[in-house]
Amino acid sequence: MHITLPHIFLLVSALITTLITTPLAKRIAHYFDAVDYPGARRINTKPIPRLGGIGVLAGLMVACALQIYGTLTWGWPSALIPHPSMALNYPLLAVSFLMIFGVGALDDIFQLSPRVKLAGQIASALVAVASGLLIHAMVDPFGTGEIELHWLSYPVTIVYLVSFSNIINLIDGLDGLATGISAIAGCSMFSFAILAGRTDAAAVSIALVGACLGFLRYNFNPASIFLGDSGALLLGFSLGAISLLNVSRVAALTSMIMPLIVAGVPIIDTFFAIVRRKRAHMNIGQADTGHIHHRLIQRGFDQKQAVLLIYGWTVLLSIGAAAINQVDIGMRIAIFIGLLVLSATFAIKLRLFEPVLLHHYDPDNDMRSFQDGSEDEGKDGATPDSSAPDNNKTHQE
Repeated sequence: MHITLPHIFLLVSALITTLITTPLAKRIAHYFDAVDYPGARRINTKPIPRLGGIGVLAGLMVACALQIYGTLTWGWPSALIPHPSMALNYPLLAVSFLMIFGVGALDDIFQLSPRVKLAGQIASALVAVASGLLIHAMVDPFGTGEIELHWLSYPVTIVYLVSFSNIINLIDGLDGLATGISAIAGCSMFSFAILAGRTDAAAVSIALVGACLGFLRYNFNPASIFLGDSGALLLGFSLGAISLLNVSRVAALTSMIMPLIVAGVPIIDTFFAIVRRKRAHMNIGQADTGHIHHRLIQRGFDQKQAVLLIYGWTVLLSIGAAAINQVDIGMRIAIFIGLLVLSATFAIKLRLFEPVLLHHYDPDNDMRSFQDGSEDEGKDGATPDSSAPDNNKTHQE
């Protein structure tokens, strides 16, 4: 990973800005009553503000402003250079970032309906697509030609960005979990960008890493502020956009798979959540306690142990994705299968997805089991987070 002086400045500026502005975000959250209060289905014993996205957004904005100033004044290489095969409107792309943050912030404050929130996410993705962030074709993995997506490129890109936003949102269930996973994924995508010579993706990803590290100061257990939807949606959308910036107009299959491997833990968690809720005849948007972090808590891990274990899993997947980027097709397949087997073994060993395998899944019984496990853990000083079905996303899922 080749880190230059401008990259260090971007990381540090985003980190310091987030450190400084997050306490302000707490005050703003309290002013708008965007607060996660203790309740019957909550473990947290005191009110916690949930507009953490303000600090993350501030870090990204300052880092982007510094990059532009450095290019104009100090002779830094410009980050506003798209791949030669793509035409990007960077100001319009920045608007899409502001929009997804706005959707999350409104949800944190006013608790939007699922349909309104989804509409806002789609609108944000539409603006990103309008900026030129679009995959027009895929390299045919079974031939030498290209598979043109034509009009399908628009819905495919929109679904991709909305999905990335929500997989981070869904994994956001323990102190520091989504923030740390996003930081690790950002490091991986930075390395991909450097190797591919993608200056725009490198600048945004290293800024994202800095913002996440700054926010972890307040968000790691015991958290004094939660990401909320404003932060979780912004992080997921940013990672999705960075992964698309890393590829050309015609994307190779490997280029599209690597970011999915890096985000493997939340993707696996989301997939099994959908299956689990469908088997229980639940709305897929309804919260339950079958997520990976809940299973780890039930297995006897405390919050910090569970979060660090998932961090390690994500690092392993990131290293695997980096290796795939450097080897031939045969080794790529072998590494991918190896990562798949290791992840499956880890999941089965801890019985993380046991409810999915039951013929009839009872979410109420699962909730009682989680609460009993949480109470036992509480005796040892652990404070697992809530799973209440509302918009306090950090402790919802």
